[in-house]
Amino acid sequence: MRQDAQRNRERVIAAARAVYAEQGVEAPLDVIARRADVGNATLYRRFPDRAALIEAVFGEGLAATIEAGERARAAADPWAGLTAYVERTFEGLATDRGVTDLMTTAMPGVPTLEALHLHNAGTIDALLTRCREDGTVRGDLSVEDVLFALAALGRAVPAAESAASGSWRRLLALFLDGLRAEGARPLPGEPLTADELRTALGELHGPGRTGGGASRP
Repeated sequence: MRQDAQRNRERVIAAARAVYAEQGVEAPLDVIARRADVGNATLYRRFPDRAALIEAVFGEGLAATIEAGERARAAADPWAGLTAYVERTFEGLATDRGVTDLMTTAMPGVPTLEALHLHNAGTIDALLTRCREDGTVRGDLSVEDVLFALAALGRAVPAAESAASGSWRRLLALFLDGLRAEGARPLPGEPLTADELRTALGELHGPGRTGGGASRP
């Protein structure tokens, strides 16, 4: 790649990272091109579609989240591993609306994101199983319960952070306390199935959308 082409690519990635953090991954590509001070044709030569640009912008960070999931799975105390993993994930959501979208939305054509969705669900499932076995979490809790609740709460994290820095931590602590077995009352109804979870996540992001960030493997 010529030096000028490489510079343009780096400018587009930097501009996209900033715009996505502010507006989310649905931000218009022409806004990114203007922020990078390049023409739309230049952007599309480097990144033929939105998925290719998102992979370039977020690939490294998403891979780091997978590594965090591996550390959580290996934790000697599964409850500590679960809470630390969720808190780390929410810290990323607090200041980056693009990350919020990616963690709770399906987007075909982004290999690292697809791998993260599967790994995230597997991490939550594995840790919940261990927590049930040692009696830490309530026995009537399903992984779909947790995945959908985390997705719904995660969507609110940027708004809470904008209102008062760190205020989302109180909401997350309240949610995590609700998972614990001690003092738990039976939950009403039945948990969502995997298919129902996908439908619910799609509705969370608007009619016709497919939510994939919390899909089970």
